[in-house]
Amino acid sequence: MKTIQVAAAVIQKEGRIFATQRGYGKWKGWWEFPGGKIEPGETPEQALKREIKEELNTVVQVGELADVIEYDYPDCHLTMYCYFCQVVSGNLELLEHESARWLAKGELDTVNWLPADIDFIQKLKNG
Repeated sequence: MKTIQVAAAVIQKEGRIFATQRGYGKWKGWWEFPGGKIEPGETPEQALKREIKEELNTVVQVGELADVIEYDYPDCHLTMYCYFCQVVSGNLELLEHESARWLAKGELDTVNWLPADIDFIQKLKNG
């Protein structure tokens, strides 16, 4: 089974977390943390900065590694590096996503998260 490595931004502001809704592909309409695939030669932090600039026209400061999620989808194994991030500049413009919401901890269950994100959501709610 092929392995895909991705980096995900857990962007926080005023006690809320930024969630995005996929606008493309097999999982269109599902919610996720913004980010994307780590390219050869990139660190997860470099990939995250690049992906957030490409997807949201925003510069983030990548902070602490919050968790590494390992998840088996039917067609691949996903390794997802989740980092707490802060916006440095930009307005989180949706260039690839259908929608976005700022969710408080108690609202995290109000959207349909991608399967790999659910374990991390539980940790955020309990942490």
